[in-house]
Amino acid sequence: MNDDRLPSVAPEVTATLVEDLSPRLRKRLDAAVTKIAARPKRRDGDTVTIEVDDETELRLHAPGGVVATTDAITCGCLLAPACVHRAAAACAAPAADLPPEQPVDRPTAKAPEPDPSPAPGSVTDPASAPDPASPPEVASPAQRAAADALWSAGAAVLEAGVDGAGAVTQSSLLRAAHTARLRHLPRAAAAALSVVTLLRAARAGDPSYRTADLVTALAELLSTAHRVGTASGAELAAVRGRARRPYSPDGSLRLYGLFTEPVITDSGHGGVRTWVAAPDGRLFTVGDVAPGGVGRALGTADRAVRLGESALTHRELGRAGLAVSGATASPDGRLGAGKGVKAVTARGAAWTEPPLAALWETPPSEQAARALRSTARYADPDGGGSDLIFLDVDILGAVAESGGSCLLARCSSGVLVRLTVADDDPALAHRDNVTLLAAAPGTRLRIIGRLVPAPHPRLTLLACSHPSGEGTIDLGFDRLRRADLPDPNAPVHPAPQRPGDFGAHAPLYLLERRVEQTVPAGRAALGLLGDVTADAGRIRRGGLPTAAGLLTALCASAARRDRDLFGRLLPADTDGFASHWLAAARYTAAVAESLCEAAWEPAPERVA
Repeated sequence: MNDDRLPSVAPEVTATLVEDLSPRLRKRLDAAVTKIAARPKRRDGDTVTIEVDDETELRLHAPGGVVATTDAITCGCLLAPACVHRAAAACAAPAADLPPEQPVDRPTAKAPEPDPSPAPGSVTDPASAPDPASPPEVASPAQRAAADALWSAGAAVLEAGVDGAGAVTQSSLLRAAHTARLRHLPRAAAAALSVVTLLRAARAGDPSYRTADLVTALAELLSTAHRVGTASGAELAAVRGRARRPYSPDGSLRLYGLFTEPVITDSGHGGVRTWVAAPDGRLFTVGDVAPGGVGRALGTADRAVRLGESALTHRELGRAGLAVSGATASPDGRLGAGKGVKAVTARGAAWTEPPLAALWETPPSEQAARALRSTARYADPDGGGSDLIFLDVDILGAVAESGGSCLLARCSSGVLVRLTVADDDPALAHRDNVTLLAAAPGTRLRIIGRLVPAPHPRLTLLACSHPSGEGTIDLGFDRLRRADLPDPNAPVHPAPQRPGDFGAHAPLYLLERRVEQTVPAGRAALGLLGDVTADAGRIRRGGLPTAAGLLTALCASAARRDRDLFGRLLPADTDGFASHWLAAARYTAAVAESLCEAAWEPAPERVA
């Protein structure tokens, strides 16, 4: 069977195959990766065969969908097993995300031994729990060494940029990520794998790749690696992260359905997520996501929910209710479906009825502040919370923007909100529904959206009340008709700005642009951009003196190259530049989030 998808390969396998190559073959590795990715592939059970040429075949054996050992990749060429083809195939395949306890290869001289220190959360005996009077726990020497390796690998990516971060640089990241997992640092390891995935997407010209995503992933990697050596106690536990999402008992729950949304990931997974609410306002989700893309998302919406004895489908649950006993939930609100969980169908509630109506009574500014804590670029992954916003709005029509148009609405506090499409996939109903709603100015709707951090109020629209006032619409699945709308004519409004809105005029983008330019081009290219005194002065006049100082320091560090006594260039200070870049990246994220929170406050003239 022909299948262009390669199975996932464990990070340790890729790193080992690359490290075993000779220097001459390493120079040819990037070209070999491009060639292997373009060659025909066929799948037979757990084995994927790649036709390297007319006489040579490369096989990847992946039981369970993961290539877990170096011996599972075999090549029929004359140079095998020391050929470049095996390493190229591993580099072309997606990196697998394995738990730290699962070995991925035979022990080698280069593979680190597991850290003898206990994994976080592994202490179950109360007698062995830490004494509150004892000094707070700090990272072990092995963990600090693993974090230093991750920092060095991340700094090397910044030094080289996307164009220079080929398979060899990526293998260093994968090796560091594997070591971090063995040392019980899953958060940093996950960040390293995200960087590798985004680097591969950027180098392959993937249309879904965005530089801002790689900036965030790199900053998360460097920040987490740095904090391992300085954190202690509860902060160290957050920096370490968790290898698996913990589910804790939550007793009996009476849940009311809100809506169902499609879930489509860049990795080819698809499914649905149904949101439900408890009487006390807590939000939970019931999900079903697996490989399959948008086709699976459309099909799963009408499948039964995997929770207890309920026979409801996901779309039915979005409008009905559940009574759950023995419930378990993760910190981010995902409901577990263990054997001890029992659930039966119960009556739901309309959005205008208690207890759901209370979700729309919280002021929009408070909701935005809460959602921002969960959507912040560098938020604690176990922090919990929801990024949903519940608003009553009046539709004003379409608003023109540089990237197209979106829906403009005014919420009950008087703040103008831009509502955008949650997913542009034509198989989903998002785009068509938002277009039709823009053709109904004056319509009052009760909506649910996901906060988009921006210097102006902005949401992706997920669900809304029906324009007729009866029922609700899951905007990813249900399709509105023109007959549902009161007016087919819609004006296009210019993009509004609130008077005195600091976020609309703050020249923060001058620093953000330099931070983003480093990622594709590397440190050397940033150092060639010339004098930034004018930009720094403009930022300072805009009321951001710290940003001006960070910009000056970043560009000075990029351009600095010291020489020895004989005038020869010394190696660049990659660690120093990475520190300046990280400070600038984290600062711009913090300021942008502050501007976003301030934008949701009602304008002074609208305050009664």
